[in-house]
Amino acid sequence: MAAFSEMGVMPEIAQAVEEMDWLLPTDIQAESIPLILGGGDVLMAAETGSGKTGAFSIPVIQIVYETLKDQQEGKMGKTTIKTGGAVLNKWQMNPYDRGSAFAIGSDGLCCQSREIKEWHGCRATKGVTKGKYYYEVSCHDQGLCRIGWSTMQASLDLGTDKFGFGYGGTGKKSHNKQFDSYGEEFTMHDTVGCYLDVDKGQIKFSKNGKDLGLAFEIPPHIKSQALFASCVLKNAELKFNFGEEDFKFPPKDGFIALCKAPDGNVVKSQHTGSAQVAQTKNFPNAPKALIVEPSRELAEQTLNNIKQFKKNVDNPKLRELLIIGGVAARDQLSILENGVDIVVGTPGRLDDLVSTGKLNLSQIRFLVLDEADGLLLQGYSDFINRIHSQIPQITSDGKRLQV
Repeated sequence: MAAFSEMGVMPEIAQAVEEMDWLLPTDIQAESIPLILGGGDVLMAAETGSGKTGAFSIPVIQIVYETLKDQQEGKMGKTTIKTGGAVLNKWQMNPYDRGSAFAIGSDGLCCQSREIKEWHGCRATKGVTKGKYYYEVSCHDQGLCRIGWSTMQASLDLGTDKFGFGYGGTGKKSHNKQFDSYGEEFTMHDTVGCYLDVDKGQIKFSKNGKDLGLAFEIPPHIKSQALFASCVLKNAELKFNFGEEDFKFPPKDGFIALCKAPDGNVVKSQHTGSAQVAQTKNFPNAPKALIVEPSRELAEQTLNNIKQFKKNVDNPKLRELLIIGGVAARDQLSILENGVDIVVGTPGRLDDLVSTGKLNLSQIRFLVLDEADGLLLQGYSDFINRIHSQIPQITSDGKRLQV
């Protein structure tokens, strides 16, 4: 028990391990468990009987338990942050001015929403009232997004009211719910430049350094208000660069990096750390961990190991589910509807439940591909890529997906 406890394993799990007569961790367990508990991604390669299942199951159980415990004690959900001063002093996207399914990375610049039915937006921590400014956005995938500028009065659904100006990946500009053709479509690997000339009251954009021309004349009723870098996403990920890093396509004609705006021209967001930040709603059919196995037999073995490791874990108890073919789907659906925390399954049945919305991937913290070479040899690479693209890489409370 002491050997596993020294790696940071919680006493309840360490006791279960000792009851299985595991006195010392195997080499792969000693290497992997601390890394996973520390938030890292791990690629394991080991022979059968090396303790590989324990190497990923033990830390997954522990972090899922700790996540549920935080929710139980009210440390997640709607959280009141007492101070946002440090955040608002930086040029970054504002964690206190975003949609409930909009996630912001620890750098404040990488943004994502994996909601596939609704748009979720965000504004920056600071806006400007005078001058000529530029920032860049790099698109990390093929999801839908609109990028641009808005005032504090604007809806987070950028471009759908008279206070926001957006440019979307479909090659449309949007303002006050009017969508007109503009520039070109953009997608993964493209870099969009966002220009604002407050003094002339003009907004334009570029794609990979190509100037797309004037997009908007800013109406008189907005010229007196600060404008903030803004975006809205649907199942998309992108990264902002306000000028702290070198631009891929530096601006010309007197435009400067947004982060270089003189203090006298800068206005801080009114959305500060005293606001409540709503977290993504928890659904009963949205587990925290998904373990994919290439065969029914391996899935059953892994589930049995998880049951052994978690048997002393209580308050809250962890709920696991085996999703494989050859078992009545209605039984699995009944368990899903009552709530699950860890799912172990095979690709065929998992794909069916995910594609029909019966299994919700929006809360996944861990994706485990056991016997990954076997999964690839059986032709499941498309399935793996598809489910990975549907899982948020960053949760709304800033936690990242571990694989």
